[in-house]
Amino acid sequence: MRWSRFFLPTLREDPKDAEAISHKLMVRAGLIRRLGSGAYSYLPLGLRVLHKAIAVVREEMNRAGAQELLLPSMQPVELWKATGRYGLLGEVLIRFTDRTGKEVALGPTHEEVVTDVLKEIRSYKQLPVTVYQIQTKFRDEPRPRGGIIRSKEFLMKDAYSFDAQPEGLDRSYQAMEAAYHRIFSRCGIAVLACEADPGMMGGLASREFMAPSEHGEDLVVRCAACGYAANLEAAACQSAVRSPQSTETPKPMEVVKTPGKHTVEHVSTFLRVPPSKLIKTLLYDVHPSSSLGSSPTAQREGRQEHVAILVRGDHEVNEAKAARVVGSPHLKLSTAQTIERVSGAPLGFTGPVKLARVRLLADQAVMRLVNAVTGANQADAHLVNVNPGRDFTPETVADLRVVTQADACPQCGKPLEFVKAIEVGHVFKLGTKYTEALGAVFQDPAGSSKPMIMGCYGIGINRILAAAVEQHHDAQGIVWPVALAPFQVIVTVMEVEKGEALRVGEEVQEALARAGLDVLLDDREQSPGSKLKDADLVGIPVQVVVGKAWQAERRLEVSVRSTKARSTVTREELVEAVRKHLDMAAPRG
Repeated sequence: MRWSRFFLPTLREDPKDAEAISHKLMVRAGLIRRLGSGAYSYLPLGLRVLHKAIAVVREEMNRAGAQELLLPSMQPVELWKATGRYGLLGEVLIRFTDRTGKEVALGPTHEEVVTDVLKEIRSYKQLPVTVYQIQTKFRDEPRPRGGIIRSKEFLMKDAYSFDAQPEGLDRSYQAMEAAYHRIFSRCGIAVLACEADPGMMGGLASREFMAPSEHGEDLVVRCAACGYAANLEAAACQSAVRSPQSTETPKPMEVVKTPGKHTVEHVSTFLRVPPSKLIKTLLYDVHPSSSLGSSPTAQREGRQEHVAILVRGDHEVNEAKAARVVGSPHLKLSTAQTIERVSGAPLGFTGPVKLARVRLLADQAVMRLVNAVTGANQADAHLVNVNPGRDFTPETVADLRVVTQADACPQCGKPLEFVKAIEVGHVFKLGTKYTEALGAVFQDPAGSSKPMIMGCYGIGINRILAAAVEQHHDAQGIVWPVALAPFQVIVTVMEVEKGEALRVGEEVQEALARAGLDVLLDDREQSPGSKLKDADLVGIPVQVVVGKAWQAERRLEVSVRSTKARSTVTREELVEAVRKHLDMAAPRG
């Protein structure tokens, strides 16, 4: 391929709307262009990288025994209503009405559709089965950011396993986990396999594959001592359990006036107590759709109930943990009007003492407080010397907060490290959530009808590119891992106007192509400096220059993009030298 005929527009300046380094460099290197909020066009160079990532993913899925299919992006909303996710996704689910009046959704994921297709399996003899697709997904993200890291339209590999027994699901899950490690290793991406919350997917367990990056949109914790890793939604908090009980003597509870002091900071300063002595009481609405999250009466009447979640003033509620304890994914912070109606006090003055008609859930750290401060359920007032167990009794005590720097590793007790990362993959043990809802059953050896047991396994193809750039770049531009590089070699002719130099460049390109290498020939009539800068910017692994060394000694300059190592070789030595450099740059294992 000749650069002079290749649509590859490079830029010298960063785009104004870009913050993530991957966003900046992918635009500058001519891989992508923004069309609108959360929507990006892939230019030829970017599409070549995308295809390289797809090839790696497809090879490893096939190696793991998965079968490729293709499912439609347009999905009848009846499937989503049957599994209860229609209301759960809310405005993220892009919907429209077709000309016949039917409501249709653009698929953000395909659990419902693939389950509907696999209902044709009738016998345990047809199981296990794992299928996958590489398909465009759509989500109306409220805040698209990071270029292709979080967009409204994206390419995803999603695989689904169907088994007859839980042990079969374990084997399918392990096979996909192993495939994911191979995929990310081949793509040159370092990942942390983290415990995760299943979220809207539901199910039994899940694990995220997180690529560390300073521009990552997620935070994960890891322990260097034992290898524990988890995202913030799933990271367990153990410091409250391990810390000693206070020896302070409980005092009589009192009401104190706190005019206008409705935040932790305000109250802490006004009463001269540390935030760790405060009890925050946060009211949440619980949708009546969950048998665990609301009472039978509320479900029958379609009435919303409320829970009060108690955490220390220096802690934050972990809504994912809270949702699991409550038993409902439909958990939403109550409005100021609801808070005043339920507690009798305006926002900022709610407390657990004598809070009626509300389920109390307390974080385990709250229960160790002595002589705490909390809202008095009346305007401009707080209670001091509040003691859990004496002054209020929660229905449930659990780990309900976000992990902090002060917390220890839940497995070994050593310090935790917080790491920014990009989610590039996610695996789930779904169980029978979807097969039960959609009637995907099989007959077991005894003739009984049972729902198939599912697993789900996703990889963001676009995010593979973004993560690779985030982890492999320098001040000059992208440094592509070999497996993802749009070309393996770039041949730069320094003085194109000299016919001999261009002829040699063309011959070098042909020789490398005959050897099976993917080559870009930079035959543009531009200054040598700008061409070398562009070569560094686009990040092709091996650079061959037809320049001064050729004029003086009839030798070609070879440099490795990742290490800056340079050497000169004869034309006869070139192919072997390039292959050696590519082999050394490729990941092992």
